Amino acid sequence: MTNTNPTSRSHHHRPPVIIVHGGAWAIPDADKNATEASVRRAASIGYELLKQSNSSLDAVEAAVRHLEDDPLFDAGTGSCLTEEGTVEMDAAIMHEPASGLRSGAVAAISNTANPVSVARAVMEKTQHCLVVGRGADAFANHMGMAGATPQQLVTAEAQKEWKNLRRFGNAVQTLFNGHDTVGAVAMDVYGNLACATSTGGITGKMLGRVGDSPLFGSGLFCDREAGACSTTGHGESIMQVCLARTALALVELRAMGPGQACKTALNKMKQRTGGCGGIILIDAKGNVSHAFTTKRMAWASVDRSGVLASGIDA
Repeated sequence: MTNTNPTSRSHHHRPPVIIVHGGAWAIPDADKNATEASVRRAASIGYELLKQSNSSLDAVEAAVRHLEDDPLFDAGTGSCLTEEGTVEMDAAIMHEPASGLRSGAVAAISNTANPVSVARAVMEKTQHCLVVGRGADAFANHMGMAGATPQQLVTAEAQKEWKNLRRFGNAVQTLFNGHDTVGAVAMDVYGNLACATSTGGITGKMLGRVGDSPLFGSGLFCDREAGACSTTGHGESIMQVCLARTALALVELRAMGPGQACKTALNKMKQRTGGCGGIILIDAKGNVSHAFTTKRMAWASVDRSGVLASGIDA
C-alpha cells in the first residue's frame, strides 16, 4: 500500500470518518461476535491512517485488506468457490480528490490474496479502469502482487459449502443467503472521499461470472458532490438497478439524508428485482449511514466525533 497525502480542496482540515461492512447475509450465530469484532478492527485500522492525515484512499484499502485477510469473509482468503472448486475474485476502488475522479478494478482474478490492492494498481499504474481474468492475473504478477496459491486462498469452510452445493444443488438458497462482499468508505481530513469493495462471489458460480463488486455505479460509487458508498447483497439484483449510483443520486438530486437514501434505494431494488442487500454511505458533508434488508450485516464506523460504533443485527 502506498501512503498518499492528497492536495486539499480546502485549507481547513476536518474530522475524518470511515465506515466498513463485512457483507449483508444470514451470518450464523456462531460467527456473529467474531465477524463484528473483525469489522471493528478494520474500521479502526482505516481510522488510524486517517488521523495521521493519510488519504481516504489509503484508509479504505487498508480496511478492506484486513477483511480480505480474515477467512471469516468472502474476499481474498476464504473466498467462495466456483462451480469447478476454484477461486475467482473481484474488487474495485474509487476516489475523487481535487484533481478528479479515479477508479480501478479487477474481476475473476485468482492469484492474489489482496485483490483490492491490485485494483488500486490498475487505477494508478495503467490507463484502464477494469482488468479481468488472465489479464488481471498477469498484471498482478507483473506488479509483484501475485503468488497466492489455491491452498492459501481456499478454506475448509469454503470447500464445505461448495461440496454441499454440489450434493444438494441449493443454488437459489446460496444466491440469497451465502457470504458476500466486504467494503469500506472514508472521508479524510482534506474532505476527499474514497470507497472500495472486494468479494469472492457466490458459491457454485459459473466460471467467469462477475458480480456487482467491481462495477462502478453498482458495487460502489464516489461523487464529491454527493458522497461515496459501497454496496453488498444479491449481485445480480444490485447490477440491474445500479444500486450505488441510485443511492447517491437520491442524496444529490432529491436532497435525501444518507440514511433515507440507503433505505429508499434498497427498497426500490427489492420491489423491482426481489433482491436484498445493504449499503454503507458517507455524504459530501461527512455524515455516515448504513442500511440493509437482509437478516444481518456486519458494519463498523468512526464518525466525526471519533466514536467507534458497530452492529450486525437488523
